[in-house]
Amino acid sequence: MNTFISISSLEKSLEPEKNISEILSKFDPISLEEMDKVKLMNRIDTKFMVPLDKLEYLLQKATENYRVVEISGHRTLPYSSIYFDTEDYHMYTIHHNGKLNRQKIRMRSYLSSGVSFLEIKTKNNKRRTKKKRIQIDSRKFEHILLEEAEKDLITSKTPFNPDELSPSLQNFFSRITLVDKKETERVTLDINLQYRLVNSSECVHVKNLVIVELKQDGNNTSYFKEWLLDLSVLPKGMSKYCLGMVLTHDNIKTNRFKQKLRYINKLTGIEQLSV
Repeated sequence: MNTFISISSLEKSLEPEKNISEILSKFDPISLEEMDKVKLMNRIDTKFMVPLDKLEYLLQKATENYRVVEISGHRTLPYSSIYFDTEDYHMYTIHHNGKLNRQKIRMRSYLSSGVSFLEIKTKNNKRRTKKKRIQIDSRKFEHILLEEAEKDLITSKTPFNPDELSPSLQNFFSRITLVDKKETERVTLDINLQYRLVNSSECVHVKNLVIVELKQDGNNTSYFKEWLLDLSVLPKGMSKYCLGMVLTHDNIKTNRFKQKLRYINKLTGIEQLSV
């Protein structure tokens, strides 16, 4: 049986540190409606991982060149995603094995606004990410229901049979979203990552880690990338889905991720991930 966890029970652990909130208050805001111009549903994603103690520096650098997404007065927004996979975790395994053409299927809830989507992310061998999604109501997210509209999207956009998919993982995290003032780039900063199996009330918390993702429609100049390079941070990412699968599943292949897990442990200063 799926066990729903309310956001209120996790609210404190998803809150940012006070100094981060103070820096974010200095940014010009951008609304969701304004950000529609920067959806970047067909884009190039570049991921980085940085320790939490570098976030303050990066945000201070960004105040002049970026705006921050604000919803109902909040600038650090709680998210949750529920991922679907086959019985043998085909989508995870394809990613683990380094295949460049791959897909992920998830429900995502923007918890501050109560808006939820079913999303299909497709990454091709040219590093471009395409995303298709339809809005779903909160009932479907809370009860993890794939009904006719969701099944039709999966059937039309993926090779998977929706009746052979089941929820494999749920995550929770806080996201700061920055949009450059030229409106060619979005930067997401994900903190306070937590994972659980959908039939469990226990969460695994990844501490002191920020996953940074630059989302661009081309090879435009990125101030944020320059600041990361100033910190000697090179592109290195790990899928939040794959990271959560490694932390919550004992019966899957993990050998190709061991180097990244060691990197995260070194980066955060905590031996928190099994290698």
